[in-house]
Amino acid sequence: MAWIRQATAQDISTLKKDMIGQWELATTDRSKTCVVTLKADGGPQGSFKLDLEPGCAKALPFTADIAAWSIKGLGDIVRLQNAAGEPVIDFTEVETGIFEGRRSGEGIYILQDLAAARSLAKSMDQMIGDWAMVRGNGQAICGLTLTNTDAGQDNFQVFLKPKCDPLVATFAPTQWRLEHGQILLMSASGETWTFEADDNAQWRRVPDSADPLILLRQ
Repeated sequence: MAWIRQATAQDISTLKKDMIGQWELATTDRSKTCVVTLKADGGPQGSFKLDLEPGCAKALPFTADIAAWSIKGLGDIVRLQNAAGEPVIDFTEVETGIFEGRRSGEGIYILQDLAAARSLAKSMDQMIGDWAMVRGNGQAICGLTLTNTDAGQDNFQVFLKPKCDPLVATFAPTQWRLEHGQILLMSASGETWTFEADDNAQWRRVPDSADPLILLRQ
């Protein structure tokens, strides 16, 4: 059992080191955000100190109860806790640098590296607006509008303009999101088209084909 204790101690030490710094605590659609600064300074009962930006309690009322942070479980849970050491919300890592936590009756919240969160928000803002879908020969086959209207599950609404080519009209995307640097268009039936940025400042559907589809900003 000693090697298990040692491994757990190493995991806790590594996670603690990785967590020191500024994080964005937010709803899944980022409509409400709060900056949390996790510190290495020790607090009571094995906890560590933190700072919350002044607007946190107004944006996310439950943050008013947060007094410290700690690492729990087998070194895989980041806990934001109250002054008595009780959990306010527990987070587990779902992607590198992205943690997810749930509050009963409220839903899911995301804890993400602040710089990465702001970079994503900037990228999202640049995507919103009118686009044209064209074939490789430059023929426009559909117009669409990417919006920032929340559609749930981190997706946003997309609207097709009239007179789209049957290929796109049949696909009929209703939602979109930006994921790992790719634009995902999703239909109500669950079909997904993926587009990657290429060297010509345009977005090409992948996997590539002899008759490629390209998204161009209008």
